Amino acid sequence: MRYPEGGGLTAERRAFREGIRFQAGERFAAGEKTAVIARDLRVSVRSVERWRRAWREGGMEALRSAGPANSPTVTDGQFAVLEEEPGKGPAAHGFEDERWTLARVQTVIRRRLRVSLSVATVWRLLKRHGWTWQAPARRALERDEHTVELWKREVWPRVKDSRRRPVPGSSSRTKPDSR
Repeated sequence: MRYPEGGGLTAERRAFREGIRFQAGERFAAGEKTAVIARDLRVSVRSVERWRRAWREGGMEALRSAGPANSPTVTDGQFAVLEEEPGKGPAAHGFEDERWTLARVQTVIRRRLRVSLSVATVWRLLKRHGWTWQAPARRALERDEHTVELWKREVWPRVKDSRRRPVPGSSSRTKPDSR
């Protein structure tokens, strides 16, 4: 995140910045030059150019604050609608097998709510509402317990001990360690 306190500006800081944009908007209407406005308001010329473009396209309303940057893109009401979908199963949504993945949940959100979210945002959304990843309820039928025990007893100790033991040495390739 950009801000260490956990996301975005405070309401007071957003209002302050919005006030600066409104001052710039009044000066756009008066016909002042971009460089003069930037210098007087102590902001970059690039910001003033961006505000002027927005002002040209949408007036003073376009300079209004869009609200906190970390506001959820899916409301609680929308999530309540979405919460019913997994119960229908992946096949009801056109998926060939019975696995729910984040990418599939992302697709359902896009189709059902018409909201486009990244996979990471889908994960945060589900986590925020108390959903967790699925763990199998039982072991696979194909599992061979005898082979697993044999591997643990014979193969794993060899693999585990194959690391080179730490010994004092030299970092130089040409000069042996000095003791």
